[in-house]
Amino acid sequence: MTSLIEKTQTLISANLHDLVDRALQANSVAVLRQYVRDAEANLDALEKAAATVGGEVKTLERRYQEYKRKGDQLDRNIDTLIMQGKMDLAQAAQAELNSTRRMQEQYHEQWVRQQREYDSLLSARLKLQAKLTTVRQEQRELEALMQLAKSKEATVRAIKSLDDLVGVGDSDIARIGESIRSRLDRASAHSEMYASRLDTRMDDTLGRAEIDIQLEERKRRLGLADSVPGFTAEEDQAASQSSGS
Repeated sequence: MTSLIEKTQTLISANLHDLVDRALQANSVAVLRQYVRDAEANLDALEKAAATVGGEVKTLERRYQEYKRKGDQLDRNIDTLIMQGKMDLAQAAQAELNSTRRMQEQYHEQWVRQQREYDSLLSARLKLQAKLTTVRQEQRELEALMQLAKSKEATVRAIKSLDDLVGVGDSDIARIGESIRSRLDRASAHSEMYASRLDTRMDDTLGRAEIDIQLEERKRRLGLADSVPGFTAEEDQAASQSSGS
């Protein structure tokens, strides 16, 4: 019983601010939750103990009242026996009264002691219930604060991640872009070179064709060349005359 009362008093006298501070430092409401579990367990044990002691108080009170009534009756009987001159019976009744009064006193002492214990248990029960109600409220508020803190921390992490991403990869992207532009420049240069070479080859080819035609015409005028492929004799002769004129 003493151990239970001591545990209950410890819970009742626990500093709520200290509990909240420890919970905040640990970033967890586990401290308060454990306190609530301990308080609930001790409150349940306290109520059972109070019921037991309360029953004992009623039993002791009943026994005390029984011995008191018996003692009062014996006290009256002794007076009657003395008045009747029955001293032997009065003597025996007095001895029984003495024993009865001793038992009455013992039960009275036990009754008073248990009544104080019972009152103490009831008082501790009320105090612990009040403290438990307060802690439960603090627990709910603290849980809400913890949840809000976690949300804010997540927001801060997200913002920090965005801040960290700002500028990240810019140099790489710039380098890749420059590389692509360089490749495009080289490709353009090669294209221009190939186009220039083709133009030159086409000019050379066309120039040689014109010279060949002129030489063939000279051969025909000189009568050294065969007929132009695809021309008739008359057309060939006409062409020669036209060339001579």
